[in-house]
Amino acid sequence: MAETEQGTFAVIGDSGGIGEAIRNQLLEAGHHVIGVSRKGVSEQRSGYQSLVFDAVAHPCDLSNFADQLDGLVYCPGTIRLKPLKGVKREHAFEDFEVNAWGAVQTLQANAALLQKPPNASVVLFSTVAVQTGMPYHTSIAMAKGAVEGLTRTLAAEWSPAIRVNCIAPSLTDTPLAAPMLSSDAKREAAAERHPLKAVGSADGVASLATWLLAGGSDFVTGQVYTADGGMGSIRK
Repeated sequence: MAETEQGTFAVIGDSGGIGEAIRNQLLEAGHHVIGVSRKGVSEQRSGYQSLVFDAVAHPCDLSNFADQLDGLVYCPGTIRLKPLKGVKREHAFEDFEVNAWGAVQTLQANAALLQKPPNASVVLFSTVAVQTGMPYHTSIAMAKGAVEGLTRTLAAEWSPAIRVNCIAPSLTDTPLAAPMLSSDAKREAAAERHPLKAVGSADGVASLATWLLAGGSDFVTGQVYTADGGMGSIRK
């Protein structure tokens, strides 16, 4: 959609972190946002509707709340770091369900809404650990690898009507990552691992997502964009 047009967007997992930042940026740009999260958001804002729903456990059909969707972003995720010997079947299946299967069933449920406007956009989330091998990331890298495969498959299957892209961040300052940034020493060590000597911000990653959703990215599909401070591509 053109950058100046107003649209309706679904943000799955908007109660905090990157999802919250995406929701706020879309609202500030004048779009209508349907936010979906397990705990909901009490904030009342013009153009915003908050739904309490577990999109991981159940298909999240938004047809009762919108006539069409100009875009959908699926933000739920997990961070589970364990050596291979510590990865349990239930851990791997939970990571897959939250990151990949939840996205699949959400897109299945809302495909008809996304097909109505021209050039609708879907944004999914991966991790830098898929393309850059990192120790202790077995379970999450497998799950997010499935998300990258889903991105490219749907970009082909749904073109030209719907664009599908993915963002692969490195460690980002969100509530989900709080245990890894819980002290000045941990934060400094995390920043030092990146060529840009910083940890990602929710607003920074959200800016890339809102560009893919509604910022004039009409000729972009099937891409996995890294937002990783240079970690995946350069060394210093």
